[in-house]
Amino acid sequence: MVKIKYPEYTFKMKEAQGKELIWDDIRKKWVRLTPEEWVRQNFIQYLAQVHGYPAALMAVEKEIWLHDVKKRCDIVVYCQGAPWMIVECKEMEVPLDDLVLRQILTYNMSVPVPYLTITNGLYAAVFSRQGGALVPLEALPLWPESVT
Repeated sequence: MVKIKYPEYTFKMKEAQGKELIWDDIRKKWVRLTPEEWVRQNFIQYLAQVHGYPAALMAVEKEIWLHDVKKRCDIVVYCQGAPWMIVECKEMEVPLDDLVLRQILTYNMSVPVPYLTITNGLYAAVFSRQGGALVPLEALPLWPESVT
């Protein structure tokens, strides 16, 4: 499990119709600030600023199909045009348990990636897909420098 230390970042925020909104740099729009959205926006900055993952290669709330059911991945990071990592964000009170892991593994059936990450904003559990096995990692994978 990785303890997350977020970088300093000044988010654009506003209130509209009695709801707090935050600017999503990836989607280029204002979104409602929910506890899960707080985790998602901060984790995006963590990936970009701390780990050097290019923000331009991230998709937020990426629609996928599981059989004939539409779902959304919180964050998909691409590398060389292919999905490289899926991140599932939960609000801080949600434990990173088998239920959350099963959710991201279900998404991985539709969008196969080498890396899976689940986070509740405080911690992240990171896994590597190696053959048919799911291997827990001690840290997020390094961004492949050869593709930047």
